Order: sequence, then C-alpha cells, then structure tokens
Amino acid sequence: MSDRSSTATRLQMAILRSVSRSFYLSIRFLPVRLRQPVALAYLLARTTDTVADTARISRPFRRETLQTLSKAIQGKASQGAVVDLVASFAPLQEHEAERTLVELLPNCLECLGRLETSDCLDVRAVLEKITQGQMLDLQRFSETAEITALPTAADLDEYTFLVAGSVGEFWTRLCFRYIRNFAALPENEMLTLGKSYGMGLQLVNILRDAGADLRAGRCYFPEEELISVGLSPAQVLSEPERFQPIYQSWITKAEGGLESGMQYSCAIGNRRVRAATVLPALLGARTLALLRDAGATALDRQVKVSRKEDSVRSTSESLTQRSARDDCSGLNEERWFLTARQRPVPAGRPAPVMSYKK
Repeated sequence: MSDRSSTATRLQMAILRSVSRSFYLSIRFLPVRLRQPVALAYLLARTTDTVADTARISRPFRRETLQTLSKAIQGKASQGAVVDLVASFAPLQEHEAERTLVELLPNCLECLGRLETSDCLDVRAVLEKITQGQMLDLQRFSETAEITALPTAADLDEYTFLVAGSVGEFWTRLCFRYIRNFAALPENEMLTLGKSYGMGLQLVNILRDAGADLRAGRCYFPEEELISVGLSPAQVLSEPERFQPIYQSWITKAEGGLESGMQYSCAIGNRRVRAATVLPALLGARTLALLRDAGATALDRQVKVSRKEDSVRSTSESLTQRSARDDCSGLNEERWFLTARQRPVPAGRPAPVMSYKK
C-alpha cells in the first residue's frame, strides 16, 4: 500500500470511528483485504444518508443533490460537481463528524477508483440501491404537516431491501471473494440469509424510531394495515393501543430477519468475521425485547439498549477481546441470542449475562 493510500485509509478509519463507533469496532475484526471496500461503502452510504437527511434544505434540492452524488459514486460526475456538492452541503451540517464526512467525499471517491475492479463494481452496485431507497423516501414523504404512510407492505419490503438487504448481499459477495471456506452453506443460501438479515436490522431501526418518524410526518407502517384496524396515519400517535397489533406483527417479522442473521453468522467459519457479523443480531434482538416490553409507550419515548446493561456489555467486551486475539473457539452465539431476546428484568434483580461456554 502506498503512503498516500495508507494515509487516506487511516483518515477514513478515524472518520468511521467518529460517526459510528460500533461499526468501527466491528470492522476491525475483518481481514485486511475486506476492510477498505467495506469501510468505503459504509462511509459513502453515510454520506448519502447525510445529504438525504439535511432538513435545512428542501426535499427537491436534496433529491437533486442525491442524484449528483449517485453519479459521482458511479464515476459519471465531474470533479467540479463534487467540489460544488461538498461546498454547499458541508457547512449545513450541525455535527462536526458529519461535516467532516461530507468534506471527505473527494478522498473516498478517489479511493473507490483505486479498488480492485470487482470490489469497485460491488461498492457502486450497493450504493446505487441504497441511494435509490433514499430517493424513494424523499419522494414518498412530503414536507407538509400531514403524516404520510407507505401504501403497502410490499413498499416497506422494497425500502428495507434497498437500504439494508442489499448490504447483506454486498457483504456476502466480498466475504466469499476473500475468505477461503467462508461458510458452511453455499453462496446462494448465504446471499438469501444476508438479504433477510439486513432487512431485519432495518426493521429494528424503523420500529425503534417509529414515534420520532411519525412526529416528523413519516409512517413506514403500511396504510393498508392501518385501514384494516380502522386507523389513519394521523391517529397512530393518539391511539397507540389500537396500533399495537400492527406494531407487534412487524416486531415478529424483524425477529425473523435476525434469526436469519444468526443462521448466517453460525455458518461462518472465520471466527473474526463471525464475531463482527453476529453482534448486530444480538443488539437488535435486545432492542426488540425492550420494544415488546414497552408496548404502546414505545412511541412516546426513546427505547434503546443501554451501555450499562450487563448482558450487552459482557457480550461486546468478550467479542472484542477474544476476536482481537483470534481466540474465539468458545463462541456461543445461539445462547447469547436467546439471552438477548429475554424480556427486561424487573428492577432490583440482576440481568442475565451473555458469556462464553466454559
């Protein structure tokens, strides 16, 4: 690796750590040849997401800028267009990490062009799907005060595939390319499981953020399902109990996606990659358990896994420490997953700890 490339990679990893510490910790488990394409894809996806979420400008202008950014990632935009994009969007970011992320765009695009051809094509393919999903989001939800819902369950499935299921497929292709005997299952089965896993993780995000999204005018839950229980999108926040059957059914669907993630992770032979892959499923399962326990109140408060929770802290620390040493023969992902899915423990009682099988 050249000094210039090495410097660029270190800069990307520093930014990655500032925008997502959990992903940064996971990516350190990966073999070296996997790190740069995965890190680049993540940083570019976060950049497109930052553009899509910049609320200080209109949705039409965000869509136009996303189109320009997508062309730049596909190698079809001029350098001047990229410079203009950075100059116009970086100052609009309220958080320093996101501002730096946008400013890093030319660096990321340069590194993308230096990847192995197959890796570059895969990064561009997954980013094309992700930006398509983000564009749909901007088109479907208006800037008016009225709450808009996705019409059908198929629309929600399409969205979760584009922004997350496609990432599971991307990850799988790279791993089969660079890791000898990557999985005990054939590639086509792992692609299917990876797609389902990614979609499940995105559903966890949607379920966790449902209240905030509704207050911002976005309802990802299908209007056809709301109609079936006599609700309009505008009534969900005021009548959360009537909404619960729909909400709980999507929790169940998300759990199915995470179960696919466990099947996927347990089929992986490389212990470092296995550790990096399984952690989102464990955190997602714990989040869903908290959301189930919260019931109708999940729409009124932020529900998330606390870093102080013994089970999560124990798992994260164990994965980090053992994977860093390549000493993961004691991994017991199935037991962790079942523990993560347990309902929260009443106050005053010790929480179950996810640990290695002795």
